[in-house]
Amino acid sequence: MERRRLGRTGHLSTVVAFGAAAFYRELTQDDADEALELVARYGVNHIDIAPTYGFAELRTGPWLESRRDRFFLGCKTTERSFEGAWAELHRSLYLLRTDHFDLYQLHAITTFEELDQALAPGGAIEALLEARDKGLTRWLGITGHGYQTPAIFLRALERFNFDTVMFPLHPRLYADPTYRAGAERLLAECQARDVGVQIIKSVTRAPWGGGPRTHHTWYRPHAEPEAIAQGVRFALSQPGVATIPSPADLRLLPLVLEAAENYTPMSAAEQAELIEASRTEEPLFTP
Repeated sequence: MERRRLGRTGHLSTVVAFGAAAFYRELTQDDADEALELVARYGVNHIDIAPTYGFAELRTGPWLESRRDRFFLGCKTTERSFEGAWAELHRSLYLLRTDHFDLYQLHAITTFEELDQALAPGGAIEALLEARDKGLTRWLGITGHGYQTPAIFLRALERFNFDTVMFPLHPRLYADPTYRAGAERLLAECQARDVGVQIIKSVTRAPWGGGPRTHHTWYRPHAEPEAIAQGVRFALSQPGVATIPSPADLRLLPLVLEAAENYTPMSAAEQAELIEASRTEEPLFTP
């Protein structure tokens, strides 16, 4: 599987990272180990995880403990205060059976107000800085999902020198000219600053709406191999994108890994065709 430099971290991340959100629902340790062994067989060297991902830390820790040096480990906090983030960070270290993260991130910053809270005196950013000073993490990042995310992250980079960003990108989002313009400005700014870019929701089809939920993802995903491969190719063909965490359903994991293994860049014409075809789907986010 191709590896790409994750910005100034210098880490050569596989173009798909394991998204431990797939362990949100209760599962046995054997089932978790089986999924992680599959990831390892594909050569994946990057794990994306968070306390809000259900059983993720509890099930990943026992498997990861003896293999810690083989993986770039990115964790997150949804806490917005120093005290809350500091406590959550230490709980994650304990559950993951490690003494450090490679990357620790402000998680799910979806409004300007949340950004202000996290970056204020006494905010979560102070916990991230202390963690870096004490060697509990080396790199600091920010994640989010929502219509305003590109604009929020551009503001965030003006206020703090984040090492990585993580945000949504897929063809239907690029069919919205406002979101696309913001995302393209953000990608350009990240390249200029050497900020590592991680992309989520690359295999999104549409919101769930009122229909039955056939997968455990937050959104209705593409489920056919060809459509999944198109989503992976589209995201990885955008400038500066380093890696894509796999989606939150273990049934999709082999398809995404296979798509990454067989990745080829998508031409501008192919991208334009995919964007146009996606317009028939309901947008995941609205202004």
